Amino acid sequence: MEDRIRTLDMLEEGECARVQMLCMSGAIRRRLQDIGLIAGTTVRCLLKSPSGDPAAYCIRGAVIALRKNDAKGIQVHE
Repeated sequence: MEDRIRTLDMLEEGECARVQMLCMSGAIRRRLQDIGLIAGTTVRCLLKSPSGDPAAYCIRGAVIALRKNDAKGIQVHE
């Protein structure tokens, strides 16, 4: 069965996925890589604000808040 590919902003609270690729460039890509957001990293959506922006994610044991626009540039799979 094929993994379903989607973007990080599509995760629901409590859901986990693994990073497949970062679909962005420049400083934001570098910052995300520096915090450990690279291919194969498991990410869990911890909490979304009522509007859905930003959302808190657990990445390698650290809680990181990402804006929806940035999370849309991160492809994940189950």
